Amino acid sequence: MPFSAQPPASGDPCVLSASLDNARHLSSLLRAVHFQDHATCFATASGLRVTVEDAKCMQANAFIQAEIFQEFAVQEESVIFRINLSVLLDCLTIFGTSSLPGTSTALRMCYRGYGYPLMLFLEEGGVVTECKINTQEPEELLDFDFCSTKVVNKIILQSEGLREAFAELDMTSEVLQITMSPEKPYFRLSTFGNAGSAHLDYPRDSDLMEAFHCNQTQTNRYKISLLKPSTKALALSCKVSIRTDAQGFLSLQYMIRNEDGQTCFVEYYCCPDENVTEAEL
Repeated sequence: MPFSAQPPASGDPCVLSASLDNARHLSSLLRAVHFQDHATCFATASGLRVTVEDAKCMQANAFIQAEIFQEFAVQEESVIFRINLSVLLDCLTIFGTSSLPGTSTALRMCYRGYGYPLMLFLEEGGVVTECKINTQEPEELLDFDFCSTKVVNKIILQSEGLREAFAELDMTSEVLQITMSPEKPYFRLSTFGNAGSAHLDYPRDSDLMEAFHCNQTQTNRYKISLLKPSTKALALSCKVSIRTDAQGFLSLQYMIRNEDGQTCFVEYYCCPDENVTEAEL
């Protein structure tokens, strides 16, 4: 049975408190955005968002809705803090990454506000471990301003289609070129590696294509080194939404279902590496 450990009664009350019967639901989502040591956590009444950035040109967000938790309470309009994500994951998996059948690690989390550590209480098999993780001043994050009205092209693929693409394309290439078009080739992924150019096309009526909304032809290149971390989320996901705006900014939104059938999302934003002219195609 999940434990009901309460944070110490002394001191300020928690501005963020949450409990989860199975900590693995949280740790697996956080691993999907773990490509830098530090992350910024935002908590509102609707849930928790964990944001990681790289080189000010790529951002990943893990969204954990309040409904995923057995308890989730935020006493302020929003709570924000920066934390060492590597340490947080180490704590969440302190009992190991795989539990025995029928067992799970229960989690209770408490944050008292600015300057306080994030408190974790983890229990498995009657053993309770308490962790305190120092929090930091949050840094200003990129705003990709990727609202739906600015999306030019959008497709939704079954994730297995994109997993096959990353397995087949030449990852010695520095860039991944993405073409989205209302006409042929519709959706094309291209690499330019040591073995030469490689192209993978998806027709709009492909069995893997769940939605196809392309308004204009766009071809953009993205650094593969920036996109590689997103394969962690791709491996967990069942569907992926691929969107671009007029400037070629890329959004990859992965739908992930946990062991209990609950749905969460991990989203990656990436700046285009360079614009491609028609003469280069």
